[in-house]
Amino acid sequence: MSEPCTHDVVIVGGGHNALVAAAYLARAGRSVVVLERLDHVGGAAVSETPWAGVEARLSRYSYLVSLLPRSIIDDLGLRIALRRRRYSSYTPDPTDPARGILVDTADAAATAASFERTTGDRDEADRYARFGERLAPLARALFPTMTEPLVREESLRLALGDDDLWHDVAVGPLGDLLRSALTTDIARGIALTDGLIGTYSYADDPSLRQNRCFLYHVVGGGTGDWDVPVGGMGRVTGELERAAREAGAEVRTSAEVEAVTPDGEVRLAGGEALCGQIVLSGVGPAVLRRLLRAGGAHDDDAAEPPEGAQVKVNMLLRRLPRLHDAAVAPDAAFAGTFHINETMTQLDAAYVAAAETGIPSPLPAEIYCHSLTDPSILGAQLREEGAQTLTLFGLQVPHRLVADRERATARDELLAAAQRSLDSVLAEPIADCVYEAADGTPCIEARTTADLEASLGMIGGDIFHGTLSWPWAGADEPLETPAERWGVATRHPTVLLCGSGARRGGAVSGLGGHNAAMAALEMLNG
Repeated sequence: MSEPCTHDVVIVGGGHNALVAAAYLARAGRSVVVLERLDHVGGAAVSETPWAGVEARLSRYSYLVSLLPRSIIDDLGLRIALRRRRYSSYTPDPTDPARGILVDTADAAATAASFERTTGDRDEADRYARFGERLAPLARALFPTMTEPLVREESLRLALGDDDLWHDVAVGPLGDLLRSALTTDIARGIALTDGLIGTYSYADDPSLRQNRCFLYHVVGGGTGDWDVPVGGMGRVTGELERAAREAGAEVRTSAEVEAVTPDGEVRLAGGEALCGQIVLSGVGPAVLRRLLRAGGAHDDDAAEPPEGAQVKVNMLLRRLPRLHDAAVAPDAAFAGTFHINETMTQLDAAYVAAAETGIPSPLPAEIYCHSLTDPSILGAQLREEGAQTLTLFGLQVPHRLVADRERATARDELLAAAQRSLDSVLAEPIADCVYEAADGTPCIEARTTADLEASLGMIGGDIFHGTLSWPWAGADEPLETPAERWGVATRHPTVLLCGSGARRGGAVSGLGGHNAAMAALEMLNG
């Protein structure tokens, strides 16, 4: 590249992490441009109205917030509200849905009574509470480091001061920890789901990918709580875009990148070329490798192809469905995470079924009702009618099940499997509650990994842009450059990761963007 750079930093992709990075860099006085292929920014962190004429703005892809640090909200002056849910979860017994476990954070006695009524074990609620308390020091020790240069594994272990806990989370498979902490299959399943969100794995997987996913879910915010963004996920993206633009960043949509060179040239469809002293990649590492090859790089990277493992179903209901369980009100059961066919045994069996026979039956899934916590996402008429949203997230659905099939057919089959699983624990078919648009269209849609790949460019429909990594540095891991220290390095010194594929990336956190911006500023400031 012989032409002078047009920008200090060029950012490829316009997801929420890219906007975080752009805002930090522009606030530091750096010239930065964000290039987004679609006609809007936000990536998976968006609100949309899937049904014409129906005033329901859904968080269509990403839907809850846990890992977004308060420091990023404050640094960038984001005007967003995150609302805590009183009810953590409700889990009907798959063998008898007339009873279920309701975890009520405001009423320990009621929680204990539901554990005893469902499991027959009066002590399981105490075990479950102690399990959370045991993990709390790990969350408190780890979460503050997420916006700092990578801490060494040994330093973090010593700071934690609990070698047994460290072993149980970071060395042994998650199944061992769950079996030692909890007695019942249903309680173990409630905990195991945190290790399987978008991750195709099982309790005793020796790869420990389930442990890493579990870790990210239980350390969020230093507490592990998952909050509802008021106004929907699009509100978060909208505020990030505002912060970036007001700081002076250029944000361009409908700007498709065709190639990136290792020395900073970024070529757009149509022939325009920009260049940056540093290029930040908000797209997945697999997409970045493709762009670099198009730019002349000859990487021999044989990285494992990313593979998502979920199906998401968005619904608008006329009313919440009835439950078999007369002891639990529907607005309590659906306000938190409603676990469907997610005992530990069922989750592990679903893993095997997906590997050997196809779509698991029953399909493990979890649902929640965003509008119970945040009615503002519905129009006034829908609120008056008593309508509610419902989001279902199906587990153990690896991309391989849909990769080579016609998308609509695979989508229909997964939607049917999700409905069957949900109906198995309800007192009426969910179809009887689904809202219909003016033209008679049922307000229900499924989004598979193939849909994510086609619409958002997420290879394999992987919501994490690849396998999650431990959020610390190993003993022998090089930490010599700013990019290495902040966990955003690629094999090309001036091309950095700033999306979910960065170390400590994943979920709606802004961490990839923050950490890439910190590394870039160190580099630019010499």
